Amino acid sequence: MSFKLAACIVALSIVATAASPASAQKRGGTLRLYHNDNPPSTSLLEESTIASVMPFAAVFNNLVVFDAAKVHESIDTVIPDLADSWSWDQTNTKLTFKLHHGVKWHDGQPFTAKDVQCTWRMLIGKAETQDFKRNPRKVWYTKLRDVSVNGDDEATFELTEPQPGLLALLASAFSVVYPCHVPQQVMRTKPVGTGPFKFVEFRRGDSIRLVRNPDYFKKDRPYLDEITVRSIDSRATRMLAFATGDYDITFPSDVSIPLMKDVKARAPNAICEMTSTNLQINLLVNRVNPPFDNPEIRKAMSLALDRNAFNSILFEGTGRLGGAMQAKPEGEWGMPADVLSTMMGYGPDTEKNLADAQAIMQKLGYSDAKPLSINIQTRNLPTYRDPAVILADQLKNIYIVAELDILDTPRWYSRLQRKDYTIGLNVTGVSVDDPDGNLVENYSCNSERNYTQYCNAEVDKDKRRKIVFDIERVLVEDAARPVILHSSAGNCWQPYVRNFRPHDNSQYNNLRFEDVWLDK
Repeated sequence: MSFKLAACIVALSIVATAASPASAQKRGGTLRLYHNDNPPSTSLLEESTIASVMPFAAVFNNLVVFDAAKVHESIDTVIPDLADSWSWDQTNTKLTFKLHHGVKWHDGQPFTAKDVQCTWRMLIGKAETQDFKRNPRKVWYTKLRDVSVNGDDEATFELTEPQPGLLALLASAFSVVYPCHVPQQVMRTKPVGTGPFKFVEFRRGDSIRLVRNPDYFKKDRPYLDEITVRSIDSRATRMLAFATGDYDITFPSDVSIPLMKDVKARAPNAICEMTSTNLQINLLVNRVNPPFDNPEIRKAMSLALDRNAFNSILFEGTGRLGGAMQAKPEGEWGMPADVLSTMMGYGPDTEKNLADAQAIMQKLGYSDAKPLSINIQTRNLPTYRDPAVILADQLKNIYIVAELDILDTPRWYSRLQRKDYTIGLNVTGVSVDDPDGNLVENYSCNSERNYTQYCNAEVDKDKRRKIVFDIERVLVEDAARPVILHSSAGNCWQPYVRNFRPHDNSQYNNLRFEDVWLDK
């Protein structure tokens, strides 16, 4: 199914849903989900993975969110959440939120502007007590001087200079508000939020259970009584379990194209669609470790990537070629094809690219008789392992012999955090299609998520549209984190699941399920 056709189908479903009377929405029932992995923790502010977002987003609220009913996220689809309204001052350096009055945390304590203030003071390192183990999105808020409060129901973000993308960043699933009165140690295992569902249980590697929040400030929400999540390691087993009706929605972007065909054959009534994911497969090279401190080797590796082969094997040609920002047509900031084709390694002459890469390696003394032996570390998920196998095969063409080192999720993120790797095959999920939510987070010098230790002062400058393409060229020429492909994937849900719509430029921001109901 093409992206345009899928979008049309979703658009028709939106119209149909909008036309349905409110009385058709049914209350009760349990939404049964499966998980493809083991969440490292329940603390969304400290994590960078959908493994934590999918099961625990429903526990929390943001100040603002992307409208779950709009398939394509943008600044124009941002709607109120804990904030009833917001406004900028004339200098565009103060963003004031009027907060919803009377909201309660799940433990009964009142939510106030102080919670907003202390959350972002923790994120920018200004809190009196700071016990985050990780702070992966601190770099989003380098222009945030402080958050001031005016009574219980008003909070103002005070910036050192305008930041046009701030509102979009605040709508990310990773921008939830935390309670001031709950220690971070508790938030990692038994989170307390204001969201539509309350945390009940997290049995690591087995199951997760959430129940309806009876005091939710959005009246009549959620419709569901419970959400249960079961961990299943095998993707084939997961697909079979969904097809036989054991689960209601597949894990985000978990359905490959070959498996999509199998699911549809087994469950012809299931609703399935292919969509862009804003996930990018990329090559990580720790440029501190010899011999990869030599930019020529990094250039050769980048030139050796045959992106069309990755696309054919992994996605049957439905993946997107692009740079660091999400590829067009879904990407708001993606490079046009004529610009992309001028980038190193992206041109159509893959044979010339490979010959140039071989010449570089030969000049450095490598050959079939004298190869460079390496380990490629990657995460123990099919979406990582499969492209890692292709990468290892392609690197043989430039005299690099690689063995795969497969790591479970906690060890994978721990290694990346410590920069304890040399070569890695990574899949980077971007929660917000905005330069401040991607280029800043993944490439700026002081970001925790700059896993390759790449640092270029030019990249740390302002990154709005007029210079994004120039930044992209610098990243490609420096082989900062060579992007192999932007992936596509399938999502399926049972026909009785209502008001669920995967988004086409982020898989993170529509997983709260507060508007979902079961028509059975």
